[in-house]
Amino acid sequence: MAKVKAVLLDEAAVNRALTRMAHEIAERNRGTEDIVLVGVLRRGKPLAERLAASIERFEGVRVPCGELDINFYRDDLSTVSDQPVIKSAHLPFSIVEKKVVLVDDVLFTGRTVRAAIEAVFSLGRPRAIQLAILIDRGHRELPIRADYVGKSIPTSLQEQVSVRIPPFDAETEVLLMEKEEG
Repeated sequence: MAKVKAVLLDEAAVNRALTRMAHEIAERNRGTEDIVLVGVLRRGKPLAERLAASIERFEGVRVPCGELDINFYRDDLSTVSDQPVIKSAHLPFSIVEKKVVLVDDVLFTGRTVRAAIEAVFSLGRPRAIQLAILIDRGHRELPIRADYVGKSIPTSLQEQVSVRIPPFDAETEVLLMEKEEG
């Protein structure tokens, strides 16, 4: 069980971070041409949709948005479950020669991102893969760095970061949780 240690971002701060990230994505890529957003299931999907909506507000173009289940590509698949449920990628567009922006909620060890990159390459060869993360909490085990970060939060290994976002949660916020001992 974990208890709330601090509110890292409230709803307004999450919205500001996503708006800034959307502007950075458009600026770095000189517009929206050939950009696709791919949310890593679960919470990466609604974050990708919110980034797409923000980009549309200021660029006037709806960036294609899809979702990716990376479970099959995890390096700890056998420890997750004897019979893991695998969903397929839902990308209503081709990623070939596109600039794929992977979107996820928290960057920790880098293993989820590695799995997401493998999943993307299983669907085709993009021109580039970029990474947009709402919270970077450190503790990398792989040489992975996000291109777009909502907020960097140094954490201890005894802490957890909980991103709450609809439709999975009633509110939008990011919490720092302290693992309870015992």
